Amino acid sequence: MSKFKFAPAECVPFRDVKAIERCRKIKRSEIEKHKNKDFKIRVVKDSDVELIWITAMFSRINQAADEGRKLVMIMPNPVPSYRHVARLINALKVDCSKVVFFAMDEYANEKGEIAPESWKHGFGHALKKYMFNEIDPELRMPEKNVVLFTNKNIKDYGKMIADHGGADACWSGPGWTGHLAFIEPDAPEFDMPLEEWKKCGPRIVTLSPFTLAQNSLYGGFGMSGDLAAVPPKAATIGPAEVIASKYRFDISAIGIHGTATSWQRLIARLCYHGPVSPRLPTSIHQLLKSDAYMSETIARDIEPDWDKGY
Repeated sequence: MSKFKFAPAECVPFRDVKAIERCRKIKRSEIEKHKNKDFKIRVVKDSDVELIWITAMFSRINQAADEGRKLVMIMPNPVPSYRHVARLINALKVDCSKVVFFAMDEYANEKGEIAPESWKHGFGHALKKYMFNEIDPELRMPEKNVVLFTNKNIKDYGKMIADHGGADACWSGPGWTGHLAFIEPDAPEFDMPLEEWKKCGPRIVTLSPFTLAQNSLYGGFGMSGDLAAVPPKAATIGPAEVIASKYRFDISAIGIHGTATSWQRLIARLCYHGPVSPRLPTSIHQLLKSDAYMSETIARDIEPDWDKGY
């Protein structure tokens, strides 16, 4: 059989061919196994993913309210599912007065100017729209407890989280590059050895071209591959905030409108079973106590389908 060898393109952030080949071969039947028993990987039905995410988030809010204690959470790219959490809060009359939300990340322009809350494509805008504003006024937290990135607070953002006692929970999911929040593997702002990288806090970063491509497929940007619609930079928490969190929930369940096609199938394998490296930011979970959920679509074996085109 003829063989044709090539190295991954220089623009690909993670280029360890042996690690990629090993992870590419991980079967659905093996994917939940990991040497770190505190890193729990669970494969669930696609139809259950959203409910698990909603239940996990609501249960922590509800438990904290029952115990009358503060709850500090680092909140991910806001999706409309936040409104379901708010509906549960309203239905069960859960007091959220002691809940504090910190946005995980936010877009910025080429000058490093962070998108304002009023920008409808922004993560802060969505967190307010789908979560804060959906909670009944008599139950919601003070608006000051929903902390968004600004150019004024970014240098102190990590300290602000720490001053609240640290995050009780951090919610995330790997991007096409393996990014966690907007901690990009190919961003010059995070180009350093692992031990130094683990101590990095919030900053403005340059987004990967692959992240621009990924986000250009989102509904808010028209789902049309409009690369120019996605800002080139972002504000983000750092690895230090993820590591310091008392609980971590990572989810890999992004497909293309209900099809079997997904850019997340390989990168999730690399992040959960590949080397722990700044070149695979979400891989840091492998060293920590984290819950990771994968949909059946993402966990399915990687194999060719010669009857499919683009």
